[in-house]
Amino acid sequence: MSVGADLVMINGRVLTVDAAFTIAEALAVRAGRIVAVGSDAEIRPLIGPDTTVIDLAGRSALPGIDDSHLHACAFGATRPPLAVDVSHPAVGSIADITAAVARHAATLPPNAWVIGNGWDVGYLAECGPPAAGGSGPRTPHRRDLDAVVHDRPVLLYEFTGHTAWLNSRALELAGIDRHTVAPPGGIIELDPDGEPTGLLREGAQNLVNAAVPPMTRADRERAIRAAVAICHAEGITGFTEPGLGPGGGSLFLGAAGAETLAVYADLARSGELDARVSVLLLPLAMGEAADVLPERLAAPLPEGIGDVDPRLLRVLGVKVFADGIPPSRTAWMHEEYVGGGNGCLCMHGSTDALRVDELRTIVRHAHAAGHQIGVHVTGDQAIDALVEAFTEAAAAHPREDERHYVIHGDFCTPRSLRTLAEHGWGVNMNPAIKWTIADLMDGVVGPERSAYQWPVRSAVQAGIAVTASSDAPITHPDWRRGVSAMMLRESKATGKPSGPEQCVDLATAVRAYTINAARQDFAEDWKGSLEVGKVADICVLAGDLTTATPHEIAELPVALTVFDGRIVYSA
Repeated sequence: MSVGADLVMINGRVLTVDAAFTIAEALAVRAGRIVAVGSDAEIRPLIGPDTTVIDLAGRSALPGIDDSHLHACAFGATRPPLAVDVSHPAVGSIADITAAVARHAATLPPNAWVIGNGWDVGYLAECGPPAAGGSGPRTPHRRDLDAVVHDRPVLLYEFTGHTAWLNSRALELAGIDRHTVAPPGGIIELDPDGEPTGLLREGAQNLVNAAVPPMTRADRERAIRAAVAICHAEGITGFTEPGLGPGGGSLFLGAAGAETLAVYADLARSGELDARVSVLLLPLAMGEAADVLPERLAAPLPEGIGDVDPRLLRVLGVKVFADGIPPSRTAWMHEEYVGGGNGCLCMHGSTDALRVDELRTIVRHAHAAGHQIGVHVTGDQAIDALVEAFTEAAAAHPREDERHYVIHGDFCTPRSLRTLAEHGWGVNMNPAIKWTIADLMDGVVGPERSAYQWPVRSAVQAGIAVTASSDAPITHPDWRRGVSAMMLRESKATGKPSGPEQCVDLATAVRAYTINAARQDFAEDWKGSLEVGKVADICVLAGDLTTATPHEIAELPVALTVFDGRIVYSA
């Protein structure tokens, strides 16, 4: 019987991401675990007759990437063939979108919904800058879609997921007209004649989501498989699926999170998942009253979830929506946006005080029930209110190491960063979104606040184990672009620096996608670094990550992805 390793990588740059960020030459894997890391001379004796040997030839190997906030099922579902791609650069104008919608509609059965994802007014010619030659500015309208598809509903999600664009038929099926009152935390945009434009923001999207037929189980499985395959091609071996559960639905998929969770469990049991998935449940829809929360938190998980290997699939806690997003001016800010308005919490309640009380109630219930809590929150005033709610809940129900965290945290104040660090709470940031919207935000919050948005360095200096994620399908799950963005803080549209004082080094950026993400999952003892005894999840790049410039890092291809000791992707 062979005593050699199953897999050996030699002659490379092995970024272990251990405490010292040690760089080795080689590593060995047996039975899905790292059994040795060191020099070529130390690892070569572990090569046996049945060992697969990979000569890295100077390329970099690092821990399998953990995208710690990735709507995987939604990501797969909002891509062709299940949906039409209306994102940049696939489209560059409203005319491009309507043409794509018409083509996609022609492939669907009669009366089927036309679903799409990814439109961004910043890259639509009719909507003005930064698209060249814009004749705008104007915003998308239901009439644009009506002109090409009027006999069936069309629903197109903006790239942020916080605005939906509907045609007239979709508005009709959702029961939305000039008299419809937006739900708490939502906005139904109206034209000068008082008629809906077709744009629904934040919680108003719930009106149309409720009208969309749920995805079939087969389509959910298809979407998850597609997303995992894309992750493998990006070197990603694990992710957090934020927003599934029996009490609610995902932001994009409606109220069928329990079925999606069951599909994940089936794939894990059959050995077909090939990813480490952590789940946050979504017990409340945006703006829904907290009085139903205790009952939902007490509801059992779908049958069979407990039978799954927890290193493949685990439910860790709950997700909460606290406010909107700054580009839509729906994040709750201390100072007004350019042009006025502060936004507000998207909680149930008619005043700021009532909404803050609702947030405190939700956090108190979820904390007392023993859950990890991840909260979508972006505005500085909303973040301060949330951190106070965390602090009050922790004082009322002391727990050890709950690891609550802020999701996005665009405008975390220094005070909130200090408090988060003191309690061991985290912040999950989105550097590729920063790269995408930096110039846009100058006109929304002013250059000074725009430069501060996503203060990664301040958070790290405060003592927070910052995590970084794509928020796919908001951005593509390209972690190299994220690392580059954390190191450069440049704009996608112009290349202009935006808050260079918040730049971080390579080690900090890589930790945000590996060991810090493992910590968010309470799993840093068995994943997140290439150390002896940990799972053999490995990403190999076609180049040397340690000598590449930040701009070059963004272009480094993934050469190989190893999951649990098995090669699951090879370029």
